[in-house]
Amino acid sequence: MENNNLINREQVEVMALFGYEMTPCQPLSFKRRGERDEVEITELLKTQIRFAGATAIHIFEVLVGHEHYRLEFNSIKLIWQLSKI
Repeated sequence: MENNNLINREQVEVMALFGYEMTPCQPLSFKRRGERDEVEITELLKTQIRFAGATAIHIFEVLVGHEHYRLEFNSIKLIWQLSKI
């Protein structure tokens, strides 16, 4: 399943809140390319950081309604990627 997620990742724009309580970053909504409306994140399930050399990848598992997604933020490239879990 992990490899399938890598294939289905798409770059998105994310509205995030930084410096929020115990979570230094909390994604609030995202917008897919070519779509007009933002999608509101209803629940933050899990966060983790993975290091790949000098790059920190911040990983967020979120719910949008009943849909389960994974958002990844690349700290060097400054891009967000979305995949459905």
